[in-house]
Amino acid sequence: MPSVTSVNISTAKGTRKSEVPLIRLVRDHGIEGDAHAGNWHRQISMLAEESVDTMRAACALPLTAGAFAENINTEGIDLKALPVGTHLRIGEAEVEVTQIGKRCHNDGCAIQRAAGHCVMPTEGIFVIVIREGIVRKGDPIEILSGTAEAGNKDGAD
Repeated sequence: MPSVTSVNISTAKGTRKSEVPLIRLVRDHGIEGDAHAGNWHRQISMLAEESVDTMRAACALPLTAGAFAENINTEGIDLKALPVGTHLRIGEAEVEVTQIGKRCHNDGCAIQRAAGHCVMPTEGIFVIVIREGIVRKGDPIEILSGTAEAGNKDGAD
């Protein structure tokens, strides 16, 4: 079964996120205490551990949880293949996929500069909170529903 491998937050934008024991997902906000929280379409970022492993093989940087500024790392689920509109149960919470990937800022992150590419722009996803709850490392992830529409997959905005 797909599961959470880490939960991560940062208190300032532009910094890598740090692993924490649990996160509280809040409707119309995102993660309590995270710098990127707010009432917008990219409340929470998610990245598969399998994608991080690809980058570990490509560069010599130590890529720990939160290195890509992701809030939730997962395993056993192909996040980038989920259509926009898909609902997931993660721990106690429910989220909805709102965007696949995003454009890198400026000249890209330190990982992109070191490795020549980065997985977050194409393999990271963004979600909004539908049902509040606590999420911890080891929590199961369940796909609740999907949609036939591909939605915004170009990473715009």
